[in-house]
Amino acid sequence: MYKQIGILTGGGDAPGLNAVIRAVVRTAVGEYGMKVIGIEDSFEGILGETHTMKLTPKTVSGILPRGGTILGTRNKGSFVKMIDGKPQFTDLPLGEALANLDILEIEALIVLGGEGTLAIAEQFHKRGFPVIGVPKTIDNDLAATELTFGFMTAIDIATEALDRLHTTAASHDRVMILEVMGRNTGWIALHCGLAGSADVILIPEIPFSFESLARKVEEREKTGSKFTNIVVAEGAKEVGQSEIYSDAGELRLGGVGDHVRRRVEMMTGKESRCVVLGHLQRGGSPNAFDRMLGTNFGACAVRALANGETGKMVALQAGTIITVPLSEACANIKTVPADGQLVRTARDIGISFAAPKETDL
Repeated sequence: MYKQIGILTGGGDAPGLNAVIRAVVRTAVGEYGMKVIGIEDSFEGILGETHTMKLTPKTVSGILPRGGTILGTRNKGSFVKMIDGKPQFTDLPLGEALANLDILEIEALIVLGGEGTLAIAEQFHKRGFPVIGVPKTIDNDLAATELTFGFMTAIDIATEALDRLHTTAASHDRVMILEVMGRNTGWIALHCGLAGSADVILIPEIPFSFESLARKVEEREKTGSKFTNIVVAEGAKEVGQSEIYSDAGELRLGGVGDHVRRRVEMMTGKESRCVVLGHLQRGGSPNAFDRMLGTNFGACAVRALANGETGKMVALQAGTIITVPLSEACANIKTVPADGQLVRTARDIGISFAAPKETDL
């Protein structure tokens, strides 16, 4: 049994991170008699002059409803270098980190993050250091788990935004466009579009045409609906075109919503507005489901370590928390099936995906 374990959070923040941290601490201390050290600012906290904090049931009291992470997080770090567009891991920071973990008397790690953070965690595992991963992405695009915490809260926020835009669109006879997160997948756009009564949903998995999009707006006009609500994932792209980046230097996605606004306004003559939801989706308090899922993940991660598992990630499958190898957890992303149930349902109720021919999948 481990005497002391460490926990860190990496990548973008997500509602529910503090729920996981709280559950890890309460389970480790109360159930297994372990001590817990929180590592600040992701893996960077165990390089150079280390930055850590002791975590006890008292220090995590009251953090369940809080958004963000009390440990801090980073999207970039010293462990991965991009060479020819591919991530490369270097031994130098890993060796330093392992030495510092030994000095800190941390015997195992619980790592909360998406595919990038968990890929670094796997490098620790490959060097013989015990590690358990916890999946974190509001995009819900990790293939090994049915759901990730933060996703349901993001849908709630996006749906509320769409509800509010709906009344403005109807009042002014406008086309309203809501740009939501979703680099490679359209899960947030699809779910909030269904829940928030969107007329058009644009997702990365189904390239769209402006002709089809304009046709949908004009068809609604002819049937007496003088307004149109469009949800677009930030990674959505026109047929034959690449994604739109707000900052080419950093390859940061963004701007597709405003691009759609300009083209729709030009093609239809309809007054159009765009709202970019951005980080509002990942900030703030987690909803009840994400608090529950984060708590479940955290407790099960400690149990996995206590049972001698390592190099694994906790995952939700068929309502049960299981563990899967980290190598499998990060191997593939989970995309929206273009002919899946939710897409079919959306089309059945009249939502367009603006494919060149709407029956195209």
